[in-house]
Formats: sequence, C-alpha cells, structure tokens
Amino acid sequence: MRLSGRSLDLAAWLAALILGSIGRSLRWREEGAEGVRALVARGQPFILVFWHGRLAMLPRLYREVGGRRVKILISDHRDGELIARAMAHWGFGAVRGSTRRGAVRGAKGMLRAAREGYDLAITPDGPRGPREVLQAGVVDLARLSGLPLVPVTFSARWAWEFGSWDRFLLPRPGSRALALWGEPVWVGRDQSPAAADELTRQLEDTLRRMRQRADALVGRRPCRERDGSRKRIEPGE
Repeated sequence: MRLSGRSLDLAAWLAALILGSIGRSLRWREEGAEGVRALVARGQPFILVFWHGRLAMLPRLYREVGGRRVKILISDHRDGELIARAMAHWGFGAVRGSTRRGAVRGAKGMLRAAREGYDLAITPDGPRGPREVLQAGVVDLARLSGLPLVPVTFSARWAWEFGSWDRFLLPRPGSRALALWGEPVWVGRDQSPAAADELTRQLEDTLRRMRQRADALVGRRPCRERDGSRKRIEPGE
C-alpha cells in the first residue's frame, strides 16, 4: 500500500515516536567513541557509515556523541519518503539518491552539504543490497569531500530481526544495548583507483566485524531464518 500526504506524515511521526521511545528505554553502553567525539569537539564534519539493517538507532547514537547538523542520503525508492520524513523528526536533513539509483544527483547533493559544513550519513549497502556489501561511491564521497569516514553500528541483546533483505534490527524496549564506533578513516584526494578499491574492501570488512563484535558483546545469537520471518533464537532459548 502506497501512503501519501497526511498518511505519510502520520506514519513518519509514529515511527519516530516509537523508535525514540525504544531508544530511551534501552540500557546503553558505548565503546570506541573517542575518535568521533574528538572530531565533534574541534568542529570537524565527518561521514557516518553504517549498515542499512542497523539504521533504527542511528539518530540516538549521533546525538549522544554531540552531533548537531547532519544530512543523510536516502533513496528515491517509495520507502525513502517515509524514512526521510521520520528522520526529519530527529533533525536529519535528506539528500535524495543512493550509491546506485540517482547516484550522480545524490553525490552532488552530499558534496553540497559537505561544503555547507554538515556531517553526512550513508548506508553503503542500501537501498536494496546486497546486504553488507559496500558500494564504491562511499570512498569516492570521502575523497571528494575531504571528510573522514566514521563507521558505527549498534546491537541489542533482545531484539526483533526482520526477514527483510537487510535483516533490519529493532531492539525490544528495556534491552541491554551497545553503541560501537570505529576510528575515523581519512581518504587522500589523490588516492589511486587501486588504493580506493582496497580501502573499500577494508571498510566493508571493518563494518562487518564491528556488527559481529557488537552482537557478541551483548550476547546475541545467530538468526534462525524461517520462511522469511523475523523469528530469532533468543538468549537462553
């Protein structure tokens, strides 16, 4: 069903309300945020990089380290409008496009935002996957903008893991949760294509390992996929 107008606004408001309430109820622990906090302290804009499946708590993670002005790359897919409106409730501006569809327009919009002093946010495996495969445009954006890449993820011990392509993770209220940050990665403007390809592979590996580490630290177990459902093995089950 395609929503429009007031229905979209209402759905976005409800999504923001629910996710915000869940985020406040979680028992958070933070790890590895020294690098990003140092960037914020000296007013250095940066590019947040995170898997599509770990999008739900991104606004909270960003605010907790002191972030204030950010624009996120959101696809032109019909789901993108709902996401854009929901993110606006947390103060996230939207640049429409993606690392694939509308890539040129999206890249131009992100570079414009970088010149205006915004932090940037991007899901490098979005909008439709493959899951946890990093698209080359992310490193190009860092090279052209001169901003460092900052990988981030989160996990929660108790959560629903949906049967969507990205295995979207929605924490259960009151769960123990972890915000895990990586070190900032700078990309030289004169970097060769071969070096950029290698950095893309390294960043993809870093994000995968961070997601796995976050899951392990909160005690999550592998998902039990069954007929595309969101059923998972819970701790102690």
